[in-house]
Amino acid sequence: MTASWRTKILRVASHAAALAATVLVAGVVVSPLAVKANEAELVLPLAIPAHVAQLRLQPALGATAVPVEPGQQPLTDALLANYVKRQQQLRAVEVTPEGPQAPLNAEMLMGYIARGSFSGSNPALSAIDSFMAPAARPRPSVTPDLLAAYIESGYQPTAKRVEIANAERECLAQAIYHEARGESADGQLAVANVIVNRARSNRYPSSLCGVIYQNADKGRHRCQFTFACDGRDNTPRERQAWARSMALANDVYAEFATGEEIGALPRSALFYHTTAVRPSWSNTYNQVAQVGAHVFYSPN
Repeated sequence: MTASWRTKILRVASHAAALAATVLVAGVVVSPLAVKANEAELVLPLAIPAHVAQLRLQPALGATAVPVEPGQQPLTDALLANYVKRQQQLRAVEVTPEGPQAPLNAEMLMGYIARGSFSGSNPALSAIDSFMAPAARPRPSVTPDLLAAYIESGYQPTAKRVEIANAERECLAQAIYHEARGESADGQLAVANVIVNRARSNRYPSSLCGVIYQNADKGRHRCQFTFACDGRDNTPRERQAWARSMALANDVYAEFATGEEIGALPRSALFYHTTAVRPSWSNTYNQVAQVGAHVFYSPN
């Protein structure tokens, strides 16, 4: 081989080696970029912890429970409590990048039961569903006769009931203000207690306004409470005393409406007078208490 051919071969080999080196360097530089681009697009869920995976494999009553046919497992307090506890444990574990799931509530639990009962693969869910379904099925329909009986039994629209309640509180506040605004809180409560006692007895009207304004339409000084028929303007003039009377009336009316005892006097106390007078009827009744400037009596 001549010197000129050796020179040509060496020159070609040199160019080939340079080209191979260039390709190698480009591959080393570009490869990490491609890997990083692929990693940016790839999102994998976090691995489920081993103790959570083990927990999910346990049956509803624990690892030693004997499996039964779907829907045949009796629903007990222990079963339901165990199921709820297990769901709470599962939901409290952070297995996704978004963090722990929302707290388990009654609506979510009912959703689990509804979904689980379709497949029949979970005995606990099937048992709970079969237990609850019978209670939800009987739904008596509203018939014209049923609705008519309801109306005849004393039905009143909501607006009417609100109007009556406001009027009852107003009447009671007027009585407290005019009969005992100078008394202590206990003295005012005792006067209100007598009014409630009368409304609950069968001797007087059944409403607070009826008790307070009984016989007020028969002329002056014919009613049970002097302010109700003395011919004077009953508009409260003392703002602070009126505010106290209204606050007490709200509390007492709530107890009256719900049937609670007022507690200031016995339920038998139906009469009172101030210590400034001594009416003849006071000798025929039993004195049960004296609170402030008022003496209270029960019939014999």
